Amino acid sequence: MVQTHTHEFNTKVYKNSVTIKTGLFIGGQWVDPVNGDDLIDIVDPATGKTITTIAGGGAEDVDAAVKSARKAFKTSWGLKVPGAERGRILNRFADLLEKHNDELAALEALNVGKPFLPSKMWEMAHIVNIVRYFAGWADKIHGKTIETNDKKMAYTRHEPWGVVAAIVPWNYPLAMAVCKVAPALAAGNTVILKPSELTPLSALFIADLLNEAGFPPGVVNIVNGYGHSVGSALSLHPNIDKISFTGSTITGRRILKAAADSNLKAVTLELGGKSPTIIFDDADLDQAIKWAAMGIFTNMGQICIAGSRIYVQEGIYDKFLEGFTEYAEGLTKATGSPFEEETRHGPQVSKAQYERVMEYIESGTSEGAKVHTGGGRFGEEGYFIKPTVFVDAKPSMKIMREEIFGPVCCIVKFKTEEEVIEWANDTAYGLAANILTENSARAIRMANSVEAGSIYVNCAMDGGIGAPFGGYKQSGIGREMGEAALDTYTQVKAVHINIGQKL
Repeated sequence: MVQTHTHEFNTKVYKNSVTIKTGLFIGGQWVDPVNGDDLIDIVDPATGKTITTIAGGGAEDVDAAVKSARKAFKTSWGLKVPGAERGRILNRFADLLEKHNDELAALEALNVGKPFLPSKMWEMAHIVNIVRYFAGWADKIHGKTIETNDKKMAYTRHEPWGVVAAIVPWNYPLAMAVCKVAPALAAGNTVILKPSELTPLSALFIADLLNEAGFPPGVVNIVNGYGHSVGSALSLHPNIDKISFTGSTITGRRILKAAADSNLKAVTLELGGKSPTIIFDDADLDQAIKWAAMGIFTNMGQICIAGSRIYVQEGIYDKFLEGFTEYAEGLTKATGSPFEEETRHGPQVSKAQYERVMEYIESGTSEGAKVHTGGGRFGEEGYFIKPTVFVDAKPSMKIMREEIFGPVCCIVKFKTEEEVIEWANDTAYGLAANILTENSARAIRMANSVEAGSIYVNCAMDGGIGAPFGGYKQSGIGREMGEAALDTYTQVKAVHINIGQKL
């Protein structure tokens, strides 16, 4: 029998109770897994204590979700429903997300550890805007007529793939879900959403909102579970037409191989990063410090575009290091419970992630880099790590080459533009880069030279919903967000019509 969990929030910034169901959501209904033995403890990273236990699915549940999604695609969604109607339902869903803004922000803060107030004020509004943006596209997906000759015409249709699997990470559970689900639905696909086993609470909460918004049963299915069970089953399933994954490069490789080994399903991958932040002598120093700090410490460094390699030109290096250190130490003083009004820095998402980040800090020290500030645990409970700044790091060190996914950065001095371009591109990744300079010609040269899918000039992480997002090299395949996302969730059909040619 599907269980429910009610969590009482009684904090300075939020006082309410939030109820979620802890089963699987298939065909518009809550169901128990076929094998009910796989239970997953959900942990509060600020305390290390269990919040609740949810049901974990398996291959049989994935198969049931695929059948439900396929039926819905053929009978009650897809090309059966006009784009304007799909957009109308998506807008109703956005209204409901907006209505439940506080509950969703509270669940994200509880489950992920991110500070509640910033999540409520910025992240939830961004999520609603993503859904509205793609709702607006739903009736504007169209092809072209193509000139051939006077005895023939040709045109293209952009058609949905069919059944799409969306596998989302734990760092931005709800935002990553809507980044995939909204454009997929706008284009006419049906979806099976797999939330992270670490952070499923917001996905479970929105399931009932999907019904309330008016999505037909089976259009969106939510299957909790581990990567080795649910994730693997989705990747290998022969009746899934496309899979979209955000997460580590290692897992992305496995999904790509599984897709090839099964039915050669289309794959979109948004993977890891090791983004450079490049600060020139002529940059506004105060702004450079703030943007660079935002670029690495947002969400406790648990973000794929984190600017963890900070290159500072020699003329301002000392002043920058002084100011950046002050900023990092200020964050340490503002570390604490996500539900405290003054909190700006929370815990890592899990014990495993905490230990992983601490291992990187130990690696940096053992390889000869120097911890300039931070480098240790904060507090007595939970998974808090002080914002950490390394100096004297060499290009060959693990902390300079591998994605840490924590509040850890290296600050490196450089001399010339040519030198820093070479260093910035010396990585297997290519997701993003931040460039700070008041010289517009230099900014354009740098933007053209750095190998990354998103370049932020005189800012960091300041992307827009309408702009495509994705990586170069081992940071991924394909693009999300903007009109480019619609290409991700549609396939193009060319139609050729003979209007007079005789044989």
